[in-house]
This record gives sequence, structure tokens and C-alpha cells, in this order.
Amino acid sequence: MLILTCSSKLQLLESVLRKGLPETLSVCGAVMHINRGNPAQHEVVVDSWPEFKTVLTRPRKEVVKDKRDCYANLHAAFYREEDACRALLENKDALDWDKAFQLQGLQDGLYQAVKDMAEARHYGGMLSFCSTFTIAFSFRLRSEPLHLGTLSPSDAPLVNDTWAFASNDRSLRYLRSLIEIFPNACLLDQKGQLVAWSLSDALGRMTHGYVLPEYQGKGHMKTVLQALGRKLHTKGFVSYGGVLPENQNSKKLLISLGFHLLSLRNYVLLFTPNHLK
Repeated sequence: MLILTCSSKLQLLESVLRKGLPETLSVCGAVMHINRGNPAQHEVVVDSWPEFKTVLTRPRKEVVKDKRDCYANLHAAFYREEDACRALLENKDALDWDKAFQLQGLQDGLYQAVKDMAEARHYGGMLSFCSTFTIAFSFRLRSEPLHLGTLSPSDAPLVNDTWAFASNDRSLRYLRSLIEIFPNACLLDQKGQLVAWSLSDALGRMTHGYVLPEYQGKGHMKTVLQALGRKLHTKGFVSYGGVLPENQNSKKLLISLGFHLLSLRNYVLLFTPNHLK
């Protein structure tokens, strides 16, 4: 196991991961953020270098102070060989199974590996699937009399209240951190009140999109996603995100925007050790 700290190695890794898109989307987005100032203070672990078989991105140890905070303790993984991935995830120096954590990736073998390990440790956990998508942009923005803006940390409570997976102060702290350090976009009314928004995260993913009920069905999410996509595109990111398989309305919206729905599943694995429950 190696922690990559050399900037030239990290740049080379980004180049290799780009060639592996879309399967490398989550890990590639994390590495790109690391190479662009590392706002989330993440690091990269590989099984070997330069001929790596698996890559894991994770927060630095000093970042996650709350052992129960699976939102902040965000990992992403990509493998070329499933056995190498299992070996790395079993390594206590790579993944701390005594803390609550979140692990994301787009490979079926990753899900099975983590599921097996969690069951062996008698963990409880929550699992959700998302279809992933990439985007082709057309930047016609129309929102009058609304106007585009950027969320501020003071908007975090509203974002938290409208997020289905939010439940406590940890989710509020997580969303506030996303607003503070990663690109986002929103629509504001004439009084400067939020109408619609979308954030991005440490994996370079567009996420937490929402339109207030009284404004839904008017094309406002389309405007927000286009604006956020443009911000990410100027930084060199491949714009992508997720939608639940049963959410047909969102799928239709994304297709109308030029997104391409992929057959890959984005596994979002949230686990909390029994002794922390």
C-alpha cells in the first residue's frame, strides 16, 4: 500500500483515470480536486505504483474528527483487479472499519466486496443505487425574473431540510462544507430568496439538486444544472451525477439536457460499526 503525495504522480494518475472514464468517474473526480488545491483535504492510496491494480481516495486522518460522521468520511474506489481491491479494503491502514464511512464506486465487484466485509464484521448499513450520467452541454440560460447566484453557508439549513438522506447535525455540517469549498449554482427570486439549487462534492459530482415545490415544473432545474455544469467544465471536470432508477421525471429532464444515462450503477455504501450506533 502506498499513499501518493508526489504531484507529478498524481497528475499522471489523473491522466490514466481520464482514459478509463466512465468507470473511473468517482475516483477521477476526487483526484482532480486533489490536483486543484485539494479543498476537501483528501489523499490517494494505491496498492502499488506505477502499475496499480486498485485506487482508493479518502480524507486525511486529521479531517474526520467525529467517528460517527459517514458524510465527511467519504471514500471512492476503482479497481483493475477485484482481488487487489479486496486486499486493500481489508488493510486497516487503508480503510478504518472502526469508524462510520461512506464508500462510492461504479463497479459491481466493489459492492460485493464491501458487503462481504461488512457482513463478516456484523455491520449494519444502508445501501442505495443510482444510475450515473455524463453530459453534453448547451448553455442557453433563461430564468427571468429569477437570476443565477451562488449559495452561501447560511443556506445550508434549507438544503439540509430538503435532502431525503439528511437526519442530524452531521448532514448539516457536511452540506455546509460542500457549499463553502466546491462549485455550486442556484436561482434566486427578486428578493434574493432561494428557488432552486445544485451542489457539487469532493468526487467532482453534481449533487443535492432541488427546486422548491411552488417553482417545480417550470424548467428551473435545467437552468441550474447548466450553470453548474459550465463552472465545472471550465475547471476541466467531466460533469456527472446520479439519479435514482425509479425517478423517471428526473431521467427525462436529464436526457432533455443532453445527459447520457449509463448502464453503470453508482454504489453509495454507508456503514456504521455496531459499537458506534
